[in-house]
Amino acid sequence: MVTLKASLTAAFPEARRISNFWERDYGGDGVAVSLDERADGRWSVEAYFENGDAAAIGNALRDRLGADAFGAAIAVELLPDADWVAVGLAALSPVGAGRFIVHGSHDRGRVPAGRVAIEIDAAQAFGTGHHATTAGCLAVLDRLMRRRRFRHVLDLGTGSGLLAIAIAKMLRRPVLAADIDPLAIEAARENARRNGTAHLVRSVVAQGVDHAVIRNAAPFDLVVANILAEPLCRLAPRLSALMARRGVIVLAGLLPEQRGRVVAAYRMQGLKLSGARTFDGWSVLMMRR
Repeated sequence: MVTLKASLTAAFPEARRISNFWERDYGGDGVAVSLDERADGRWSVEAYFENGDAAAIGNALRDRLGADAFGAAIAVELLPDADWVAVGLAALSPVGAGRFIVHGSHDRGRVPAGRVAIEIDAAQAFGTGHHATTAGCLAVLDRLMRRRRFRHVLDLGTGSGLLAIAIAKMLRRPVLAADIDPLAIEAARENARRNGTAHLVRSVVAQGVDHAVIRNAAPFDLVVANILAEPLCRLAPRLSALMARRGVIVLAGLLPEQRGRVVAAYRMQGLKLSGARTFDGWSVLMMRR
């Protein structure tokens, strides 16, 4: 069997958008698509094709992206014979964060007793627990839920639904999950079913917080927003307005140098910084009304 790998690198928003395009267009044909952070802070998008012509694959990918390619160069290379599915799965070992452990379906037998297990397979939606910002959110949420039993929760930018599932498993209460990406919501719903939380996690496609379901479910005593610094700042007034008195918001997806700007945006809405932690170069903030 011939395996060809198509790859490009870009900043996270562009890389995520491109990976979604490739997954949507080729995932149904058995093409595996991955989205991973590089050591330099950029993100790589890779697609693995079984058989085909390298030049034809490269041209088809470039034509499909068109203006959405953001100038990213697409490379297509022939890989040596190997079971690339097995190789990829082996790299995704279980990740522990607080009382949680996130694992793929291939690692069900490696989950230690006494941990809250969340099964997430790598797919097109961001959030397998292997990125520091996701694992960091899990660790922060674990500490918060040891001290307080939240009743109304919003997970904004849910991606794979991992954080919403974790909260639902721990609290055994409903969680509202929202994402701008329809593919992410499809993945979140499937993951909720797989983890036995479909009756607790409600997932909706929403542009920011502009959705009637979100407005009607407010106020929230816990909001988790693991997105990026710019949308976090832009959404500060509307997100803060959805919070209950004494509500807590967890903000993530930002670099340490972006922390001051994000904190200032929420302080202008009457919130106070109650904690900040850094996980492998990514900041997670906790703010309270």
